[in-house]
Amino acid sequence: MDGWTLLRAALLVAVWLARGQWALEFRHHHYEELVQVLNSVHNMCPYISRLYSIGRSAAGRHLYVIEFSDNPGMHEALEPEFKYVGNMHGNEVLGRELLIQLAQFLCEEYRAGHQRITQLIQDTRIHILPSMNPDGYEVAATQGPEFNGYLTGRGNSRDVDLNRNFPDLNALMYYHEKNNGRNHHFPLPDNWEEQVEQETLAVIKWMQNYNFVLSANLHGGAVVANYPFDKSREPRIRGKTTYSATPDDNLFKKLAKTYSYAHSWMHRGWNCGDYFEEGITNGAGWYSLSKGMQDFNYLYTNCFEITLELSCDKFPPASALQREWLGNREALVSYVEQVHHGIKGMVYDENNNPIGGAVISVSGINHDITSGVSGDYFRLLLPGTYTVKASAPRYQPSTNVVTVGPAEAVQLHFYLKVAAKESNPNKKHPGERNPLSAKPLPALLGPR
Repeated sequence: MDGWTLLRAALLVAVWLARGQWALEFRHHHYEELVQVLNSVHNMCPYISRLYSIGRSAAGRHLYVIEFSDNPGMHEALEPEFKYVGNMHGNEVLGRELLIQLAQFLCEEYRAGHQRITQLIQDTRIHILPSMNPDGYEVAATQGPEFNGYLTGRGNSRDVDLNRNFPDLNALMYYHEKNNGRNHHFPLPDNWEEQVEQETLAVIKWMQNYNFVLSANLHGGAVVANYPFDKSREPRIRGKTTYSATPDDNLFKKLAKTYSYAHSWMHRGWNCGDYFEEGITNGAGWYSLSKGMQDFNYLYTNCFEITLELSCDKFPPASALQREWLGNREALVSYVEQVHHGIKGMVYDENNNPIGGAVISVSGINHDITSGVSGDYFRLLLPGTYTVKASAPRYQPSTNVVTVGPAEAVQLHFYLKVAAKESNPNKKHPGERNPLSAKPLPALLGPR
């Protein structure tokens, strides 16, 4: 952030503090105004918030995130990380404004001592990225809500659609499904950093640096909660869609319904001339989408993400923003609270040292997650009884049975013993061929 922007923000905050009230209105915010608002929220709640940049856009604008936590800037063991991402398409602006409002709301509620929000901030590390595509927003905003074209400002400053710009891991996932291969944390293709836009690169690096558990990506143009997979397993046929379920399909439906039913009208189904039963849809069942951020989260990280389409108008007028905030406020908070369901715990060795990168497997669900660098893990699950296994290289796996209820996450810790050294029965003899080399992995499919 340059010195002039910081000075303007500081002066504006000083005026607001002197008045003892917020000056935030239900209106659209250009980039500089967005920066000022985020600074004002941080200055009003300095002990529970942090403002940081994850990188820059193609035109050089910072991608600012505001974090809420009782210890901002620190990961606390067994405290889950959550993120909201808005304005990925520059002309879909409601999510941007809702996340600005949410940041203000969290700060105000905490300052007022309201129990629900205070508890949420104490138990959760919440990251809010109001605009992933500030360059596209400025293009769309020059036309405004009355004259904005359907695609004007959708892409970044290089006119690239950021939700078609992530590495395509679905193709690799679908191959492994048929060959009983790995089911999570798929490797990125060679030279992937050169194949994506700066905004996409910044978000992927962000994902690599934080062990996010749950996320939502806010869009516009429809009113529905969309869950993975976005990309169909079947070849694309014009006029035909195919439901493409993840191994966590029932869980994703529940997450989508949490938002839909907490939203004032999404759950009714009929919106924008379309009908989605209960206000939710499988992405590929709606239309197949390749290289999207939602599927990438699930296949590359421990994070479960859904896509929230929040308004019929991509760029609604300022007069509609208050109604939209009131319609989404409860849903935005309720969805964050879902990060506290399922199981969580620590993975230790025999000396109580945390083990990072341990694989957590749930019997009957073909999607594993891993423990973070501090040894803690978080596995979202529906109520039920599960057999859970923790494993790590050089350690004996450990298995436990756990019953998950509808309330907060059950803590389940694992203590792994070092595996006994033994001769390798799979050691190759001279001239012996590795059978795995008979089936080389196919190259990733290109963009559609």
